[in-house]
Amino acid sequence: MSGTDTAGWPDGLSVGQVRVARPTDKLAEVERFYAGVIGLPVLYRFENHAGYDGVMLGLPGTDYHLEFTSHVDGSPCPAPTAENLLVLYFRGEAAMYELVERLAAAGHEPVEAENPYWAGVGALTFEDPDGWRVVLVPRPVF
Repeated sequence: MSGTDTAGWPDGLSVGQVRVARPTDKLAEVERFYAGVIGLPVLYRFENHAGYDGVMLGLPGTDYHLEFTSHVDGSPCPAPTAENLLVLYFRGEAAMYELVERLAAAGHEPVEAENPYWAGVGALTFEDPDGWRVVLVPRPVF
């Protein structure tokens, strides 16, 4: 590919880490969902940092993180749409269904995906405590 280095990144874009952050008014519930049920490790937790509390969760073996924050005055959390998705691709159905069983044991049932594409690749969709959707896909699709 023209104009890229050997790692496939455009010239000058040397990203070493990615973090996706969003606010929540249900910080403890969100942490239980992502860390306790899904199993993402807690990398860092902070309290009263300029009025913010938060938790950073890691995706195992990667430099990709999720951060959830809550502000002392409340966190603006617009209602998500059915297409606001965090998509987790597993390395096989067995690994995905282990998580599906943990989710069910914790009282989380699949919801219908807005986009029929996900059902076509064998994915299941769940909602987190804020209503944001997590899609579990049994294997990478590309």
